[in-house]
Amino acid sequence: MARPFRFAVNMLTPTDGPEWRRKCRRAEELGYDVIQVPDHLGMMAPFPALMAAAEVTERPRLGTFVLNAAFWNPALLAREIATSDALTGGRLEIGIGAGYVKEEHDRAGMEFRTPGGRVAHLRHTVEEVDRLLRDDGHLPKTAHKPRPPLLIGGNGDKVLQLAAEHADIVAFTGARDSRDGLQVLTAEEVDGRIAAYRGVAGGRSDEQELNLLLQLVAVTDDREAAVKELLPRVPHLSVEQVLDLPLLAVGTVQAIAGQLREQRERYGFSYFTVLDPYLETFAPVMDELRKG
Repeated sequence: MARPFRFAVNMLTPTDGPEWRRKCRRAEELGYDVIQVPDHLGMMAPFPALMAAAEVTERPRLGTFVLNAAFWNPALLAREIATSDALTGGRLEIGIGAGYVKEEHDRAGMEFRTPGGRVAHLRHTVEEVDRLLRDDGHLPKTAHKPRPPLLIGGNGDKVLQLAAEHADIVAFTGARDSRDGLQVLTAEEVDGRIAAYRGVAGGRSDEQELNLLLQLVAVTDDREAAVKELLPRVPHLSVEQVLDLPLLAVGTVQAIAGQLREQRERYGFSYFTVLDPYLETFAPVMDELRKG
């Protein structure tokens, strides 16, 4: 049986308190299941922002999407998680990844490790935070037992192995790190990443929820026009291949809903995240999918 859909909005845009609270209330009104906050310099600090979201909402879960493990000491992170989960009545959902933006590490005066070094640090952070939060003696205590749901984001083999072992939710970005920055994954390449994940997850893959970040949402009758500005950034792909990219949701409301149903069937994605500029645009798609 297919896993029910869940939908999140990732709040990228810094703003003041009244506007932040208005956007969070609006996300709840529109039916989003999770309000997420990223962990990038130049954006809102995740835990204070989520606490402000909790003050003005009742139903949505509150998630980090995703913490940069390099920015966090495991013991201090466990304290942040436990405090936030306790004060929100168990609504917290923790997302974490290895971090990929060198410029942010430079600005923070932190070493930008090799890819292997970043993943090794992510593993250490995940395992130590998990150990601390599961310890009955840890203070403060979480409201959600044994700990809040854990989302691990990434596409590389080592991250997928870690996610298969420890995550409740595995998040795929639809892109990979390269020397030229993030490089989008075609539908066939996502097939390969899903196959790699299932190969290491074994029976756990039936228990874990799969998430996909949608980088663009455009409700339109002219799909080609909607992606025209993207084409110079992916010169190795045809227009048809661009329109088939899993991380794009472009078309009529009914067509996008159909695409996401197909992605649930093909890849197992049932949890979709959109960026906050598409907060309103994506709402009719959620309504369409919830009709059944």
